[in-house]
Amino acid sequence: MSDDDGLKPINDSDMDSMFVLPLSIIPLQTPALQSAKLIKNVRLRSAVELFSDVQTGSGQVDVESLPAMFGWPTEQIHPDLGILRRLALLPSYDVYSLRISLREHGIPVNDYAALKLSPEKANELTRYMIMFTRPLMKMIYADEAVNIETYDDLLKLFRDPDVKKARQRLETMAQSLNIDIFDVPRFLEDYGDTFMSLSYFRHCLDRLEPYFTACVQALAPIRTHFQLKQNVNLMKTCDMIEEVINSISASISGRLEVFDKRTREMWENISQDEFRSVKGMIERYHVTIGAALCGLTVKMSSFAKMFPRPSSGGPIKRADFMMSEMIQGIDLIKDVEKQFTAQ
Repeated sequence: MSDDDGLKPINDSDMDSMFVLPLSIIPLQTPALQSAKLIKNVRLRSAVELFSDVQTGSGQVDVESLPAMFGWPTEQIHPDLGILRRLALLPSYDVYSLRISLREHGIPVNDYAALKLSPEKANELTRYMIMFTRPLMKMIYADEAVNIETYDDLLKLFRDPDVKKARQRLETMAQSLNIDIFDVPRFLEDYGDTFMSLSYFRHCLDRLEPYFTACVQALAPIRTHFQLKQNVNLMKTCDMIEEVINSISASISGRLEVFDKRTREMWENISQDEFRSVKGMIERYHVTIGAALCGLTVKMSSFAKMFPRPSSGGPIKRADFMMSEMIQGIDLIKDVEKQFTAQ
């Protein structure tokens, strides 16, 4: 987010965040950890955040330091340590990646239903969801005038107090999809969730655009500085940072455009099988897109915190940040690009 005061660090609520995992959703034995969070720091390493506020800052502890902190026995691995080690390896903590990664790694969750965006974030994504709800509305209502602003509004129409009208809508949709009328509610739930994930990823990419621009522009004074431009390693670092920002953002955007195109094609011959095919294709990329966006979001948020405005800090301070913070862990983001072509 940016305004007249400059760029702002990116802070979402826990369940809406790319890089924050509230440990309250994980069944841990240690009480002090149940209120803690697992976060990705600027170097893209996972750390346990025990507290965070404006006055005291962020109290972070490395996962491997927890046994000494809590007095866990060293002769055997504490159950919490085993879980946290696996969680630390996950590349993103967005809810859509977590649904897949937690199951794949056999990590328990208190309630899988909790792995969803907040109502506030879902409402924020309404403008992205319109392109996915319009064809659905057209199929069901044709020329009927209905007032739909959110996906929840659409679902409410199927719970119309007028039972006869609600059933007619269900029958129309079931017939169009060639499915049983009792399967329509599940289809609607899956449809909304699938395309909410695309809306979320598109939103996360779009909001990074001003950060990408500011970060790349910040490299120019470094490259032209009479002293800094003689530092070969620094120049290579600047080139790599710019390359990663441009190539990864382009890869994510390209993949999202493929999904949009495939979705439009789906509606030309809509069926439950066709939807499942599109749903499966999208979900296969959840972790990859999540990993790329998580890394970029952490890096851009850190940059915004240090340099909210073009006048914040001179070339030397920015060069130091690029070398000490921005470049650290950037290989993890770069490696994600290979997965876009491998899948």
